[in-house]
Amino acid sequence: MYACTILTLCTLYAAQPIQPLFESALELNKFQASIFTTAIMLPLGIAPIAYGYLLETFSAKKMLQVAVLSLGILEVAFALSDSYIVLLSLRGLQGLLIPAILTSLMSYISIRSSQETVQQAISTYVGITIIGGFLGRFLSGMLSDMFGWRFFFLLLGLGLLGMSFLLKQLRSDAKPNFVKPNKKEILKVLSRPINMRIYAAMFGVFFVFQAVLNFIPFELRAMGGGFEGTKTGFIYAGYAVGLLVSLNASKVIKLFGSESKAMFIGAVIYLIGMQGFHWQSYEAMFGVMFAFCLGMFIVHAIASGYVNAITTNHKAISNGLYISFYYAGGTLGTFIPGVIYELGGWHWFLHTLSLVAIVSAALFFSLSRGIQRGDFKN
Repeated sequence: MYACTILTLCTLYAAQPIQPLFESALELNKFQASIFTTAIMLPLGIAPIAYGYLLETFSAKKMLQVAVLSLGILEVAFALSDSYIVLLSLRGLQGLLIPAILTSLMSYISIRSSQETVQQAISTYVGITIIGGFLGRFLSGMLSDMFGWRFFFLLLGLGLLGMSFLLKQLRSDAKPNFVKPNKKEILKVLSRPINMRIYAAMFGVFFVFQAVLNFIPFELRAMGGGFEGTKTGFIYAGYAVGLLVSLNASKVIKLFGSESKAMFIGAVIYLIGMQGFHWQSYEAMFGVMFAFCLGMFIVHAIASGYVNAITTNHKAISNGLYISFYYAGGTLGTFIPGVIYELGGWHWFLHTLSLVAIVSAALFFSLSRGIQRGDFKN
C-alpha cells in the first residue's frame, strides 16, 4: 500500500518542477506550462466526494486495483505523446483516477484501524505521501537532465501497471457497518462547524502551498538565467522535515497540548516561514523550504488524522470531503496566484499568499478556542 501511495503521488507531482522545460520544449507560454499541474489537480477537488460516496458501498480494494491499472496505462500514454492538447487531456484523466486511489487508501486505513490508532495510522499515511511528493519532484527534475523528460513518466507508468497486479494480494476490506448515504448525510458532515473550520482552513493552506511550489521553478529560472532540472527538483528537499513530523504526529500533539493548538501553531510557523522566500537566493530559498514545509505538514498530518478521529460514521465521506477541500485549494493555487506573479512579480505574489495564510491561521485559532469553550459538542 505504501509503494502504491508513493507511485500515485509521484505521478501527481512529476510535471511540476519541469514545467519551465515544457515551456521551452513545447513552445508554450508560462500560463500554458503551469497548468500541467492544474489539469491533474482539477478533478481532485470534486471527485473525492463521489468516490467517498461509492466507498460506503463498494470495496476499497477493488477500486484501488482498477484505478491503479488505469492510471498506469494513462501514464505510459503521456510519456509517448507529443501534442500539448493530448498531454493536457491525459493529465486531466489521470486526475479523475488519483482521488479514487487516495480516498480508497485513506478509507482502507481508517476502517482497519481502531479509534485509538487511527490518528497515527493516518499520520503515517501522510508521511508516505510526503515521500511520494518529494520523490516525484526530485526524480523528475534529475532524470529529465539525464535522459529527457519522458523517461521518468514511462518508468512511473510501468511501475503502476506492476502495482495493479500486486494489489491483488491486499487483504479484503473489513466489512463496513455503513448505511448507504444520501445527500442529507453528506450535508450532515458539512454542517458540523468543527469539520467546516478544518476543511476551510486546509483549503487555504494548500492553496498557498501549491502556489509557491508551482511557481518557484519559474522564479528559480528567472534568478539563474536558465533551467536546471536537478537543482529545481532538489529545492523540494524541505519535504524531509514533513516526513519526520507526520511520523511523530502524536508527539507533536503532546508537545503543544492538543490537536487544535498544534494545528494553529503549525499554521503560524507556515506563515512566518513563507516570508523567507522574499530573499531571492537559491541557498536561502532552499533553507526556507524546510521551515515552510515544517508548518505545512504539522497542520496537514494532524488535521487529516483528527478528521478521522472525530468521525464515527461515514468515514469515507468525511475523508472524501477533506481531500476535496484540500485539493480544491491546491488546484486554484496552481494558477490564480500566477496572475499576481505575472503582473506584480514575486514579492507581491508572496504578499497575496500571506493574506490567505493569515485567514487559515485565524480559522485554526477559532477552532482551538471553540474546543476549549465546548462549542463543538455533538
